[in-house]
Amino acid sequence: MKAEELRAYSLHELHQQLHQKRKELRELRYKNAQSPLPNAASVIPALKKDIARILTVINQKRYERKS
Repeated sequence: MKAEELRAYSLHELHQQLHQKRKELRELRYKNAQSPLPNAASVIPALKKDIARILTVINQKRYERKS
């Protein structure tokens, strides 16, 4: 997911997406610990980057509100 796409969402929607991505990452890490998944090496970093992008956009929107 690109930052440009995320900027179109409201703060509430971004928080929902953040919660969903974190849950997905937690479940994927758990499954990978139980028995190694073949695609975990590419999916886990991608999820972490998505979470970072979402957090960045949330912080940008909060900063814009204050200004």
